[in-house]
Amino acid sequence: MIVKPVMVFFTKATWLGFENIPLKGGVIFAVNHISHADPLAVAFFIYDSGRNPSFLGKAGIFTIPVLGPIIKATGQIPVYRGTADAVKSLHDAISAVDDGRGVIIYPEGTTTRQPDMWPMRGKNGVARLALETGAPVVPVGQWGPQNLYNPITKKLRLRPRTPVTIKAGPPVDLSRWQGVEPTSASLNEMTDAIMRRIAGIVGELRGEEPPPLHESSARFTDKPKKA
Repeated sequence: MIVKPVMVFFTKATWLGFENIPLKGGVIFAVNHISHADPLAVAFFIYDSGRNPSFLGKAGIFTIPVLGPIIKATGQIPVYRGTADAVKSLHDAISAVDDGRGVIIYPEGTTTRQPDMWPMRGKNGVARLALETGAPVVPVGQWGPQNLYNPITKKLRLRPRTPVTIKAGPPVDLSRWQGVEPTSASLNEMTDAIMRRIAGIVGELRGEEPPPLHESSARFTDKPKKA
C-alpha cells in the first residue's frame, strides 16, 4: 500500500527473470547493493514476482518510531552486527527460509564502495544460510536505483519515471559444496560463486563486462581477527 505506489510514480520499472523465481518454498535472493533507495525497488520487484519480500536489515531501522513497527510487522529480519545477538540474525533467517519465505540478503553487507558501482566481494553469511537450509539461491542484479540516490555523491534525485531494471537469474549451482564442512575457505568460495553470478547479471543490464570482484570488502570469518 505504501511502497508500490511510491515506486510506480518515481520509477519506470523493467522486471526480468520472473521465470527463475520459485513461487513456493523457501528461497534466498542474493542482490547487489547500489543505493539506499534500492531496497524499495527490490521489494517492488519481489512482490510483483508473486513472493512477499523478507529483508535482512540493520537492527537500527527497527527502532525508528512508526516505521520500525511497520517493518517488523511485514516480516523483515533484523541484523545485529557486532553484538552478542549477531548469531540470532542467522537463526532467524534460517527459520524464515525453513518456513517457506523468500529471504532477501545483500551479501556485500553495505552499498558498493566501488566508484563505478560494480558488485564487491561479499561476506559469507549468504553461504552459511544456503548450507544450513539447502534452499535455492537466486542471484538478482539491479541497475538504476543509484539515480534516485547515489551513495557515493550523496545526491538525492527524486524524479518521476527514473528507469530501474532488475533481473533474477537461475539459481546458482552450489552442488559442489553440498555436505562440505563450513570452513572459511569453502564459505568464501561459495560466496564468490554467488557474487560472480550477480556481477554477470549486472553486466548484462549495463551492457558491459564486469571486472573481477573487488578485494577490499571485509568478510565474516570463523575466527575473530586479532587486534
